[in-house]
Amino acid sequence: MLPLPPVTQALLLANVAIFFLGELLGPGLLSAFALWPIGAGFWPWQVGTYAFLHGSFNHLFFNMLGLWMFGGELEHVWGPKRFLQFYAASVVAAALTQLLVNFLLGSASPTIGASGGLFGLLLAFAMIFPNRIILLFFVIPMKAKYLVALYGILELYQGVYVNNSGVAHFAHLGGMLGGLITLRYWRGQAPFGRR
Repeated sequence: MLPLPPVTQALLLANVAIFFLGELLGPGLLSAFALWPIGAGFWPWQVGTYAFLHGSFNHLFFNMLGLWMFGGELEHVWGPKRFLQFYAASVVAAALTQLLVNFLLGSASPTIGASGGLFGLLLAFAMIFPNRIILLFFVIPMKAKYLVALYGILELYQGVYVNNSGVAHFAHLGGMLGGLITLRYWRGQAPFGRR
């Protein structure tokens, strides 16, 4: 196990600190920095700040577990600057996707959590280490490429058919899309020219 690299470490610490700060300050932090739909409290900074807010300790714990598991290894591969660029692209793509879905559905609910960025990291991990074995639910061994495909299918299904669950399934898919676009851009793959 390699030591935790600096950007992953900083993201973990920032998310945990902001969660406990929010517990102390109450819902004011949520109302100012969550991702609100356009016309229902949206401000441009929310496209990034929402990813540092979590609604419960479990929400925070599982997002940070994923960030620790996948983020650290990807940061070792890419380095801090590229890792931060990738994570930010996934977070922003997740936010833009959720804003679009909220607009189309007429939703006025805010979105919070680092899941969009995490789903981008999941996709990248599966593309870089497709045959790496991951334990689904800590017991079922599965190759990374199959795990991420399964997660993507489940998120799409739940977003279409279970859309009142309170989970931003399309933000998760948007994070994956942002990650995919970023990787294709870096690799000079279509629709981008060779780099």
